[in-house]
Amino acid sequence: MNEFLTQEKSIYLQISEMIENDILRDIILEEEKVPSTNELARLYTINPATAAKGINILVDNGILYKKRGIGMFVASGAKEKIRKCRREEFYDKYIKKLLAEAESIGISREEVICMIRENSK
Repeated sequence: MNEFLTQEKSIYLQISEMIENDILRDIILEEEKVPSTNELARLYTINPATAAKGINILVDNGILYKKRGIGMFVASGAKEKIRKCRREEFYDKYIKKLLAEAESIGISREEVICMIRENSK
């Protein structure tokens, strides 16, 4: 959790994304405890309620779960769940727009694929 908060999006969303990123990078493993809302609040100098809002997003999405009196933990299968969600977001945010723009300027899907292959060498 060594990333810095920016003004680009809501702080609570950045908190949930940072935790997801740490899970994807195996910095925080499945069934491992995540920092508490108070620890996050101190670390980033934010309101604990803001940190809690970020944590609650992950709880609602089945990424984290609470052990009463102990804290929040990463759920089994969380890493794959995050990957799946991010892939869907990637498709919606980038691929659909890429294909629509390509079509509007007369580039076929096959040409797009060739362009990608040529640039990944």
